[in-house]
Amino acid sequence: MLYKFKSKAAGNLILLEPQGVQFLTLIGKTPTPSGIIEPDQMPKAIADLQEAVRRVEAEQAQAVTEANAQGQATPRFESISLRQRAKPIIDMLQRCHQAGQPIVWGD
Repeated sequence: MLYKFKSKAAGNLILLEPQGVQFLTLIGKTPTPSGIIEPDQMPKAIADLQEAVRRVEAEQAQAVTEANAQGQATPRFESISLRQRAKPIIDMLQRCHQAGQPIVWGD
C-alpha cells in the first residue's frame, strides 16, 4: 500500500506503507487508508516530528558511545535517517499551514 498525501498548497507526497504508518503514528494520527490533517493540527505535527528526530538521533548517539566504551563495533543504522525522511513531510506541513490548507490522504 502507498500513502499519497495531497494538498492544494503543496505537491503530492507519496510514501511506502512503513514510512506512511510511521509518519502518521508519530503525529498522533491513526494510519487508516484515508484521512485529513487540518491546518490547526500542523504545528503540533511538526513539533512531534522534530522531537522524534531529536529522540532517535540521541538514542543513536548513546548507542555509539556505549559501543565505543565497551570496545564493541559501532552500531549500524538505517541508511536513510528519520531526519531525511521527515524533511519533505515537515516542509509540506509548513507550506500547508501557512496557506491554511489541509492535507488529505487516500482516495
